[in-house]
Amino acid sequence: MNVIDQLEAEEAKKFLPTVHVGDTVEVHYLIREGDKERVQLFIGTIIAMSGRGISRTMTVRRLVQGEGVERIFPVHSPRVRDVVVTRRGRARQSKLYYLRDRVGKSTRVREFVGDKARKERDSERERRSAFSAASEAQDAVPADESGEA
Repeated sequence: MNVIDQLEAEEAKKFLPTVHVGDTVEVHYLIREGDKERVQLFIGTIIAMSGRGISRTMTVRRLVQGEGVERIFPVHSPRVRDVVVTRRGRARQSKLYYLRDRVGKSTRVREFVGDKARKERDSERERRSAFSAASEAQDAVPADESGEA
């Protein structure tokens, strides 16, 4: 394995939800205020995904008091705690930059519904629950087995 690929595999997150352009997501982002840290939600629509591997980023857009706000989140950043898909969007383009020019209800993206969407949502739930069960089992290792005294 290439050295760069090996380093990327070590630093990458173990579980990533399947997100697509057009989805409405909640990004749980860790922010620091003085000496305190807290998780803040950024809820918006994914208008672009770029990069691959550990350098993958997603651009999320939302409206705050009638003003458009966009943030670019590195998907594998330790500051991004979680990405939760609240609504699947049906987009026919890979970049939804045309939403920048729209205001009001015209900024909505059609929802992705039907059997295919239901199957994808159920498989995502199974993946998330399997990952959380595996991580809990790993955390529950007794102290004498982990080599600590």
